[in-house]
Amino acid sequence: MKHVAVTARAEHVGSLLRPAELLEARSAHETGALTAGRLKEAEDLAVRAAVALQEEVGCPVVTDGEQRRESFQSELTAATSGFEGVGMDAWLWGEWHSDVVGDLTVERPPDLAVVERMRRRRNLASEEFTFLRAITGKLKKVTLPSPTLLSNLWSPERSRNAYPTLEAFMADIVEILCDEVVELCRLGCAYIQLDAPHYPLLVDPKWRAFYEARGGSSDRWLSYGLELDNTVIAAGTRAGATFAFHLCRGNQASRWLVSGGYETIAAPVFGAIGAERLLLEYDDERSGGFDPLRLVPEDKTVVLGLVSTKTPRMEALGDLLGRVRDASTRIDTERLAVGTQCGLCHLGPRQCPQHLGRTGEAGPRRRDSPRGVRRGLTTRHR
Repeated sequence: MKHVAVTARAEHVGSLLRPAELLEARSAHETGALTAGRLKEAEDLAVRAAVALQEEVGCPVVTDGEQRRESFQSELTAATSGFEGVGMDAWLWGEWHSDVVGDLTVERPPDLAVVERMRRRRNLASEEFTFLRAITGKLKKVTLPSPTLLSNLWSPERSRNAYPTLEAFMADIVEILCDEVVELCRLGCAYIQLDAPHYPLLVDPKWRAFYEARGGSSDRWLSYGLELDNTVIAAGTRAGATFAFHLCRGNQASRWLVSGGYETIAAPVFGAIGAERLLLEYDDERSGGFDPLRLVPEDKTVVLGLVSTKTPRMEALGDLLGRVRDASTRIDTERLAVGTQCGLCHLGPRQCPQHLGRTGEAGPRRRDSPRGVRRGLTTRHR
């Protein structure tokens, strides 16, 4: 497959609002009141609506809105066996904060663990992509979790009979993800995103202690994780894909997990990761300033997540353009794009298209583009 150089100046992270009809169908399927075939029909309708919305507001990059997933990171356990305690709380546990809707603590499920060697039942995202490929001619993006994000599923107490060490579990995770990106490329997927919200969590002492208990010091944990990320990225890059890398501080129902700038992780992450595009959270003061952008290598583009999903409030276009200008004092405008923060799935049906459209309005134009035109992609041989 030819390598596609993604040059979109506006982009959203991936998930979109799941309609009530889909949520009802999923609940009915869980209770046995709806067949798997009927659930697929509901998912298909939701994906078609998500794609139509993105095309209507002019998104140059389109996803399926992650309509078929319980969570952005849940497809590994949906596609493989060997796990216990995997419900919604497996993806949402933590101490969530919000000045608007209030704080919320979700406990980690006590029985959450991989307890048997994983066995694949299906691919993670191939079905998502093939359906998406059939209904849109836009550049299509598929999201997958960073390997070490899934270390949450390994328990030192409960997993050792299946995987004596975290490294053994991660080796199988990486193999599965490498196979997945190669298959996606075979099917024609040109753009893949790895989601890595766990790296910015290292700025918080509690989260740092959780991950250090699994992988040594935070520096070692970070370098180890990036090595695994790059293994997956290399497999997909060889097959022709462009990769994005998404870093945030958690988002759930307008709540967040941690605060702090990128300073402590910018040098190791920005410099080491093999992705061509970095999707960074910058929607409020919790995210810190733009100074870490000076550490982004010249061969990478930064998608500034300026459009918030924490509140239905719409950012003024002038304010967004001003923040782009501010960021451009640290990194050339030609390497900047504008995006949403993750979690568009938590906005209402009226706010979601407004926020999507605002990214296109604020996305910087290329110097060689006619006024009002933002390029989507070019094709070249690698």
